[in-house]
Formats: sequence, structure tokens, C-alpha cells
Amino acid sequence: MTLDYRWLYDTVRKRFESDEAMKAFLPKALAPEELKRKGDDRYLSAMSQRVFQAGMQHSVVDAKWPAFEEVFWGFVPETMVLLSPEQIEGYMRNDRIIRHRTKLQSIPKNAQFILDIRQEQGGSFGEFIADWPSADIIGLWRLLAKRGARLGGRSAAGFLRLVGKDTFLLTSDVVARLMAAGIIDHAPTSQRDMQVVQGAFNELQQDSGRPLCQLSAMLSLSINPRF
Repeated sequence: MTLDYRWLYDTVRKRFESDEAMKAFLPKALAPEELKRKGDDRYLSAMSQRVFQAGMQHSVVDAKWPAFEEVFWGFVPETMVLLSPEQIEGYMRNDRIIRHRTKLQSIPKNAQFILDIRQEQGGSFGEFIADWPSADIIGLWRLLAKRGARLGGRSAAGFLRLVGKDTFLLTSDVVARLMAAGIIDHAPTSQRDMQVVQGAFNELQQDSGRPLCQLSAMLSLSINPRF
């Protein structure tokens, strides 16, 4: 089974007063050069923010994030990788931030992950993220989950969305539309399932020329007009 892009566009377009309104609403991904210009401190910050968002109201974490930026000295990986267990315990007494020990412990671990990728690739972490092909975005999710700390489940895609890397999200609405279209018959969990989903998005992208993030939003809107 395949999804017909023309049907998807026409269905979603009805939710908006104009093409301009629809265009303004849909999310936008950053161009590869913009991703490469981001400092690796911004990637570690977003990684940490996504870790703290998991299981919490995002607005609560977002409101605290300026304090996190100050407390963690801007999330420079070379500095964060040196955080000791004693320093982590000290942060557990700091009421300016969210005091969650295992999430705090992910910060030096993910700093090391970023530094490891830089050493392996011979460039910045931003270059690594920018150069990863969108046609295999689930491969990047898998790598982030395997080598990063607390980046499994939806967190890998959530992190990529935070930094502006083009990715789709497997929300309940997206899964519902894929199931209604006969692409899958249950929420994808196995790598085989994920490959089928990636293939469906790749076909939609080829038909439309739109980034994955917009196609993901359009699939949600086709099920839930209040998305």
C-alpha cells in the first residue's frame, strides 16, 4: 500500500484559509549548512533538553532551560565531559534546575558521545548530523539510541527536531494515518516495521518535494485537525 500525496495535500489544505496559512503553519527544517554552523555546545544542550523533556511537560523544561544553560556553562562538550559524580550530586541540591539524577548523569555521557563522533568523523558533530541522509533518518535514530544516553524511544527524533534536522515524528496521529492507509497494521517497533515506515515517507518525499517534518505534520493533520 502507498499514500497518495495529492489526497494528503487536498485533505490538509481544507484545514486552512489559504496556501500561505498552511505554509506558515507547517514546520521547517534547517538547511545542511545551517546545521553545520551550529556549535557542538548547541547539540549537547538540545540533547540534554530532550532528555529532560521525556516524561515531563515540555513547557516546564523549556521554562527552566535558561537556568540550565547558565548552571552548565553553555554545555561545552569539552567541559561537560569532565563532570564528576560529586558535581552531579551537587546539582541535585540546586533548585534552579530539574533535579533528576539519572538525567543529569546523561550530560557527561552525551558530551563523550559527541566528542567520540568528532574524533571518528574528523569534523564537528553538526557536520555529522547535517550529512546524514534523510532517506535513512531511522538509521540516525538507531545510532543516537545506541550510542547516546537516554536517547531511545521518541527522544532521538525529538532531539533532531529541536536542532532543526529534518525528521518525521511517529506520534499517535501519524501512526494512525499510516495504519489507515494500510502501510502498517500496528505501531512500528521492529527494524523491519521502521524500514516500511521510512519507505513510505521516502515515497511521499519523492512525490512532493517536501521535507519529512512537513509530511509528518500533514499526516497528523489528516487525522487530527487540532494538531
